[in-house]
Amino acid sequence: ALCIRPGDTVSCWAQEVSNAAITPDSVAEDLAKESFDFCYPLAGPIYIEGAKPGDALDIEILELEPDDWGWNGIPPGIGLLAEDFPGPYLKHWDLSNGKTTEFRPGIVVPLEPFIGTMGVASAEPGELRVTPPGNFGGNIDIRHLNVGSRLLLPVQVEGALFSAGDCHAVQGDGEVCVAIECPMSFTLRFNLQENANLPAPQFWTRKRAPISDHDTDEGYFVTTGVGPDLMENSKNAVRAMVDWLVANHDLTPEEAYVLGCTVVDLRISEIVNRPNWIVSAYLPLGIFKH
Repeated sequence: ALCIRPGDTVSCWAQEVSNAAITPDSVAEDLAKESFDFCYPLAGPIYIEGAKPGDALDIEILELEPDDWGWNGIPPGIGLLAEDFPGPYLKHWDLSNGKTTEFRPGIVVPLEPFIGTMGVASAEPGELRVTPPGNFGGNIDIRHLNVGSRLLLPVQVEGALFSAGDCHAVQGDGEVCVAIECPMSFTLRFNLQENANLPAPQFWTRKRAPISDHDTDEGYFVTTGVGPDLMENSKNAVRAMVDWLVANHDLTPEEAYVLGCTVVDLRISEIVNRPNWIVSAYLPLGIFKH
């Protein structure tokens, strides 16, 4: 779609992940239509002159501006707890003030926009879906790639052929169901690091983990999953968080699940004491305003 040189800056706009299959007028049943699929509309590909296999494409994230509306929810068969929450469930979010969004009266979520999918063309032959991610990047969903961050991607084909989209207004680490998907304008600066030979994406960020823009003096409430399987531990930590939110904040299980996807961070707290590991789910208490 575009040919640039190292040092150039590019501004783009990308549609939300469903490619407008979901709109502000959509209802939950629209997520269950047989024809509905995540299309991952991307801006690109962008050809970077001089990029060759073995180089690293250095992407600096300069601007991220969500549109006024976004959605998240539970599409059937998608998410960490797909067996617990068959869906469909749809939540619309007002992003118009550019700083926060209200889940419901008394629960306010700060926005932390980022681009969920950033990748170069894979050297693997044939057609590849945008998801899952690979060592070329793709649908990486790393929420700390905010403004001021830099992402390094291993170039695999001549020109790199970078594409980006699947933008999120805010997401907890792990994206346990579907983050707040939204159309977004973004501006990136591109450079090259020759012969970097990266094994997989790497990045710089100014964010601290698990501290985020959600952090306040109220701190966090944390649930854990303990056992020999990190995936099952992740599920159990989220299940415990859903139960806590339902019991303590008068939410339905579906509301608790999608709110958790928006603000709860999954962390590997312990992986040294075999055979059991610990995954923790951090809920920032500062989102509760009453």
